[in-house]
Amino acid sequence: MNLPPFGGNSEVSYRDIRGLAATYCEARDMPFTMPSDFTTRPTLRGTFGMVATTHWIASQSAMAVLERGGNAFDAAVAAGFVLHIVEPHLNGPGGDLVGLVAPAGETPRVLAGLAPAPRGASVESYRALGLDLVPGAGLLAATVPGAFDAWLLLLRDFGTWELDAVLEFALHYAEGGYPVLPVVTRTIAAVGALFSEHWSTSADAWLSIEADSIHSRPAWAATLRRLIASGVGASRVQRIDAVRTEWRTGFVAAAIDEFVREPLWDSSGADHAGVITAADVADYSASWEAPVELDFRGNRVLKAGAWTQGPSLLQSLAILDGFDDERLDASTELGAHTILEVLKLSLADRDAWYGDDGSTPLDVLLSPAYSTARRALITDAASAEQRPGSPVGRTPRIPATGVSTAAGDGLAGAGEPTVARNGVTRGDTCHIDIADRFGNILSITPSGGWLQSSPDIRALGFCLGSRLQMTWLEDGLPSSLRPGQRPRTTLSPTLVLGADGTTLALGTPGGDQQDQWQLTFLLRHLAGGYGLQQAIDAPNLHTTSANESFWPRHRVPGGAVIEDRVGAEVIDGLRARGHDVTESGPWTLGRLSAVSVGADGLRGAANPRGMQGYAVGR
Repeated sequence: MNLPPFGGNSEVSYRDIRGLAATYCEARDMPFTMPSDFTTRPTLRGTFGMVATTHWIASQSAMAVLERGGNAFDAAVAAGFVLHIVEPHLNGPGGDLVGLVAPAGETPRVLAGLAPAPRGASVESYRALGLDLVPGAGLLAATVPGAFDAWLLLLRDFGTWELDAVLEFALHYAEGGYPVLPVVTRTIAAVGALFSEHWSTSADAWLSIEADSIHSRPAWAATLRRLIASGVGASRVQRIDAVRTEWRTGFVAAAIDEFVREPLWDSSGADHAGVITAADVADYSASWEAPVELDFRGNRVLKAGAWTQGPSLLQSLAILDGFDDERLDASTELGAHTILEVLKLSLADRDAWYGDDGSTPLDVLLSPAYSTARRALITDAASAEQRPGSPVGRTPRIPATGVSTAAGDGLAGAGEPTVARNGVTRGDTCHIDIADRFGNILSITPSGGWLQSSPDIRALGFCLGSRLQMTWLEDGLPSSLRPGQRPRTTLSPTLVLGADGTTLALGTPGGDQQDQWQLTFLLRHLAGGYGLQQAIDAPNLHTTSANESFWPRHRVPGGAVIEDRVGAEVIDGLRARGHDVTESGPWTLGRLSAVSVGADGLRGAANPRGMQGYAVGR
């Protein structure tokens, strides 16, 4: 008897189904085998185009662009603006993004869509307000919107379509309506009192939405129409740049400046005005950067720089590369223990050394000698300490945080709306992977501008982001709050240039967990030989022993969260080693997606958890 695939929303665990099937076969004297390639759905294959995103409407919109002759970059922009509509609790035009793109025949590059702190944001000015942390919600946490300009930069430099054609899909849903996800109405209900009592514009925009309804976004649609109309020029590039200029210096910048002047409630418990000005908006434009890379068993793994947490994944791979394969399998006690301990070391270095101030010694952090020294710290027992290294002889410094077992749970508008410590999904971010028949491939993670974390700007139809909460109100840290410096972000897409010539794009929402969940995927795929869907479906885990990047900045010393379908033997073994284990549901950790392009065509896979992400292609 072979088991068929099963739905990722099932309350029945993998081991439960295996046990029931084995019992059934034994009673009937039938042979029982669990297929080694057991997955919830197939890895898609094709030669024309492949898309995987965190929402089926975005996936199909991007595929429609490919079918109509657009390339991967046209399709990504269309999908990105659709995600603003259909996942407003996870991203918006007032948010930010990080992308890795590999145009066919060209050098891969980073799409940097995260704006720096405004001129008026500093440790001194926020401390003068009586704050110890940047609030996780409200106007003080906002950077200048970065996502809108980044999407248009991508379209201008590598796309082929006009902006109005790309935005046709988003406008269809903004004006005609889109199906509201149940999680959206649950999110709104969780912050309903906040909206009613403090954020009247958000109450007007969101409180009337009913579950399973069709909802439109007329204010944002009107803003898009007005921006499109400003796109006047002799060439496609000039028309796109005209829209970017209007956003930065026209009615959008003016509306943001006016809106943030009124003090409004934030998660500090007080009312504060914002500090963004029209001049801050005018200053910012998205940019291209070189990626950071590491060789892992013949594969070049590419990440954005240390203004993201991305290099921590490279550090983890560098340490793990020195272990035998038996220590790389997250489905075993030894493998899970090893991976958790490596993650603690990499994330400790992230918290001590990463930031946008130019001081991060990545060349040393990723060096073989440093990785060997870090590997030697791993023993058979779990560590509850934060152990950053001293890569350049300087004393490491990690900001002090609170200790908790359920940080941030139940707090309206608290920090990143990500996966709770018990594995219950509150929402988080979005992700897009696309490959086309021309050989282009990309991985982009948009986020921020969440409806629940910042008041709605009525005149524009969107809210600002809250990324400044990831900075510290302590001087002298690489990630201290400084005017003109980007907050260190958790957004962290990945590209892998394979030893066999295949290029792989992958990523996931999940805040601090993004690179942790991607690590288990890469180990299973690159070292374990798992297919894309098999690697996504396999039981996942992460550590909570590192500092949370989001308000209120807690940690659980020695904490580990793991999907319970990994089995009681593994979980009991981890506890015996000293890990503070939280068992999450069987299908709760990660919203990974991935696509690849190689000599044997295109492949795609998407996460079944939450029954929302889909891959499409042909």
